[in-house]
Parts: sequence; structure tokens; C-alpha cells
Amino acid sequence: MLPEPPPPELGAVLFDMDGTVVDTEGLWRRACAAVAAELGLRPGEVDPEHVHGRPAEHTAAHLQRPGVPLGWISERLTGEFARLIALGVTPLPGALALLDGLASAGVPTALVTASSRRIVEPVLRTVGAERFRLVVAAEDAPRGKPAPDPYLLAAAGLGLDPAVCVAVEDSPVGLASALAAGCRAVAVAGARAVPYGVLSVNSLEKIDVTLLRRLVAGEISIG
Repeated sequence: MLPEPPPPELGAVLFDMDGTVVDTEGLWRRACAAVAAELGLRPGEVDPEHVHGRPAEHTAAHLQRPGVPLGWISERLTGEFARLIALGVTPLPGALALLDGLASAGVPTALVTASSRRIVEPVLRTVGAERFRLVVAAEDAPRGKPAPDPYLLAAAGLGLDPAVCVAVEDSPVGLASALAAGCRAVAVAGARAVPYGVLSVNSLEKIDVTLLRRLVAGEISIG
């Protein structure tokens, strides 16, 4: 009788950015509300499902009105968001400690975001670009979340099978992207409609290297 193969080991942790590593979800909603108002829309006409975790191009298509170029809306969304980001962002509780703990354990990390590099760069100046081995931004993947492309690109860039990567996300759109790519996933506070098989925690402070290793090894019962 052949011995059982050893359980898989944690290869990398792939972090969403907005609302996961840094507290920018409120800033994105403010940017969307400002542009929507410019287009004559009322707050109740902006569906959160087309805002939370979505790239600017998707939200722009949702907000588009006859005669208004899609590119103009997308640029206004990105520009207003960038303006708010430039005023300062705050890492979410536990984010930097988790990133530093993974670095100490030799576990590589990547940032996988629906935001453009214009947004990512000032955020990295706050949290430290050196904390991430790789960054996948909106411009880098052929399709954005919820398609699997961003997470597939991150895993490939690290030379890893997605199955040994854990994605840390706060939105249903991001979780769908990670699961479609074949990653394990952790949903943090704020995530709604957490899919079956996803570990849910109320803060990054509840996550450490040991828990992530156990998750990849299949030692944590979820469901």
C-alpha cells in the first residue's frame, strides 16, 4: 500500500487592497457618489453591486448616461479616487502585522487589486511596497475580478499553483475571482454572501501564518 502524499504547503498569500489591506472603500464610494451626482444620478440609483470590488471601467459602464463618453466617466472616477487617496489612507487593523509575519516566515505575498496603478502607488507608499513580491493592478489582467485572471496572473508571476495560494478578500466579486482561479480564500470583515468553502474572519488580526498553513493543508473544517 502506497503512503499517502503529504498535505500541500502554503505557497503564497495574495491580498486584495481596497477594504482589505487599507481602509479605502469609503473613499471609493465617495468618488462614485461625486461622479454620479455630476451625471445627475441620485444616491439610490447607484447599485452597490456595481461599485464594491469593481474596477473603474465596470462602475463607469453602470453610471454611463446617453451622450457621455465611457472613457470620461472612468477617468473622472479614477481621478476623484486618486485625489481622495492622496489625502491619506490608513492600513486596516492587523494588515501590517500579518504582512510582516508572513515575511518572517518566508511566505511571499502579492497585491491583487481592481484599482489602477495610479491608485496603487500612493497606497504602497503608505504600507510599504517592499512588503509585496508582486503587484497585479487593473491594467495587468485581460479581465478584472470576478474573472479569475488577476489571481491566475499573480500565482503564475510567483511561479506557484493557485491551489497553494490563499487569497484574502473583502468582497463577493473578489472572492469569486479567487475561487475561480483555484485559490483558497479568506473573507474578512465586510464581505457579504461568503461562498461555501471560504474561511470567514472579522478582522485580519484573526489571521496568522499557522492558520493559513492549516487552511491550505485542509486541516480546517469550513462549511
